[in-house]
Amino acid sequence: MMSVLRIDSKILLILLITATGYTQAYADTIGFITDEHQLSTKEKRVGEAYYRDDMKWMIYQAEVSDDNPFYQIFLKNIASGDVNQVSPGTGKTTCAWIHPKQDKVLFSSTHEDPEAKNKMKAEIEQRKSGVQHSYAWDYDEYYDIYETDFTGGGIKNLTRTLGYDAEASWSPDGKKIAFASNRRAYAEKLSDEEAALFKANPSALIDIYIMDADGSNVKRLTQTKSYDGGPFFSPDGKRIVWRRFSDNGREAEIFTMNIDGTDQKQITHLNKLSWAPFYHPSGKYIIFTTNLHGHRNFELYIVDTDGKKDPVRVTDLEGFDGLPVFTPDGNYLTWTSDRTPEKKGHLFHGKWNHQKALESLSLK
Repeated sequence: MMSVLRIDSKILLILLITATGYTQAYADTIGFITDEHQLSTKEKRVGEAYYRDDMKWMIYQAEVSDDNPFYQIFLKNIASGDVNQVSPGTGKTTCAWIHPKQDKVLFSSTHEDPEAKNKMKAEIEQRKSGVQHSYAWDYDEYYDIYETDFTGGGIKNLTRTLGYDAEASWSPDGKKIAFASNRRAYAEKLSDEEAALFKANPSALIDIYIMDADGSNVKRLTQTKSYDGGPFFSPDGKRIVWRRFSDNGREAEIFTMNIDGTDQKQITHLNKLSWAPFYHPSGKYIIFTTNLHGHRNFELYIVDTDGKKDPVRVTDLEGFDGLPVFTPDGNYLTWTSDRTPEKKGHLFHGKWNHQKALESLSLK
């Protein structure tokens, strides 16, 4: 269960706005989100923010340095606005998370890759050349999941296994970690079919795993030949929500399951790219991202946790709105959007209308 809140949710928005010094508002045309504001401004690109249970801290990934073209992980003190980089600064990072009770964080990084610095230089040179490539996520085999304190000290590798280990989050009690990995492609003998799949697409063999918080007792929860990823625990810690890609990789749907891998349920049936699901703290519905309205037009939707209702649209603005996360009290929503003049990803924040969400899904 969520801890007792120690910061009033109405104060949170003021603190976040004050800390960033940026107050431009964006109109919400549907009514689920009001008082929308951009939180990040100085970074080159920013995304995927999450909060600690007491709402005193926010963690996110951002590109800020000319020396490293890849994301690094940053921790923000909500009250003071102070920001501290907690990742080493070398290589790539992604998918950060804050421990619900303790002063430590999770993130994935490739900083132990012997070629990390060379890959950074190559990316910088490519950008300088002006050569443009279509966006594609990198399933670097040197991604491991790390734990560190709020200063970035005492860093500990929890996975230390060849293959993509990322997309990790702690359970609400901090005792378990759910994550995504294609480690078996590097450790097991694959069938001819699996080997061909993996060669064509390294994400094809990514499954959901769960482990103890110290990295022990690793258990594979999904058994498909398509990309299962992005797992988050339900507020009561009993279930996991994630997204499963289709075999062709062009569509994805939202699923939930028990934390032991049983009772896997498909929640959405949109036949589009639906991903980045996250539970509302009430446990009554899930918010997610989908391109239902166009290949490059990603919008936020909500759906009940049983998938019995039709999903309901939350945002309505051309471009990218995704990676949504509720504040632990359920009163605000933070998400990543390119609704900026430069069309670069930044963090946005607004007040969430929980009652409207319940009514729109015919929930009590």
